Amino acid sequence: MSISRSPNFKNSDFHLPYNPQLVAGAKELRQNLTPAEKKLWNDYLKTFKFRVLRQRPIDRFIVDFYCAALKLAIEVDGEGHFTEEGQAYDLERTQILEGYGLKVLRFTNYEVMNNFEGVCRQIEVEIPPSPP
Repeated sequence: MSISRSPNFKNSDFHLPYNPQLVAGAKELRQNLTPAEKKLWNDYLKTFKFRVLRQRPIDRFIVDFYCAALKLAIEVDGEGHFTEEGQAYDLERTQILEGYGLKVLRFTNYEVMNNFEGVCRQIEVEIPPSPP
């Protein structure tokens, strides 16, 4: 698998690439959140200090949760992410998203369901002392 590298756009005038062909898929994913995604959304991110979008198309991906103010993508990974192929895909995806100046946090379904407070604390760490 070759890793395509997206340009590194970190200036404030840049808008993340948005693929309108992913809109229908993103809408469907929003309506069918996994139990772990639903817990993280309903019990924390829905009322987060900054606006968070669910199932946001960025480039050729749909990110589970995206906070533009913090340039933060949050992914909740199920079993499919633990295969060799899944891990290679996630690595490529993370590198591309980081190329846009985003920070990518990954949590497993297990972590969200069994260490929810720890997951929330890790997300809180991403809030700078002087928020944007």
